[in-house]
Amino acid sequence: MALHMGAESMEGASAPFGYWDPMGISEYGSDATLAWFRHAELKHGRVAMAATVGWIIQETGITFPGTYNLAGDTFSSLSKSGTDAWSTLSLSGKLQILFTAGMFEFYTETIKPHYMSGGRAGFCGKIWDPIGFTRGVPEATLAVKRQAELNNGRLAMIGAMSFFAASSIDGSVPALPTTW
Repeated sequence: MALHMGAESMEGASAPFGYWDPMGISEYGSDATLAWFRHAELKHGRVAMAATVGWIIQETGITFPGTYNLAGDTFSSLSKSGTDAWSTLSLSGKLQILFTAGMFEFYTETIKPHYMSGGRAGFCGKIWDPIGFTRGVPEATLAVKRQAELNNGRLAMIGAMSFFAASSIDGSVPALPTTW
């Protein structure tokens, strides 16, 4: 299958690698598939950025005040360790997280035009910029900001996976403390 014309010209290629696809994933599917890949990359990068910051904050012992459900379970009662925090979370807390993620997922799929039909991948409508900070910003500046978001998301995905590895296998990430 031939390389799609849109793959090399998509936003996201950055130094030092430029357009980098060592596994040839861009050769599969159509241009709509490439848009789906980019949307997934943006979405996972955003989640990883939040997860990385959240993990660091939790590991330092900072918690939200109050309770996270009607049963009165407090945020401070959750385990300090990242992966253990999920296992100590009540079922209602887990359901709240999954429901909220599902609602965001549903909402982004309803935006027209759809990202697989010419719309912008990763665009979340008014939810992402409700006040309009990017209104009137030149397109060249927005392109730089989108590139920065992609790069930060890629780094955060590596960081989040490093935290998971460090918390699961002692010594797997030498730069992180063994308590993570």
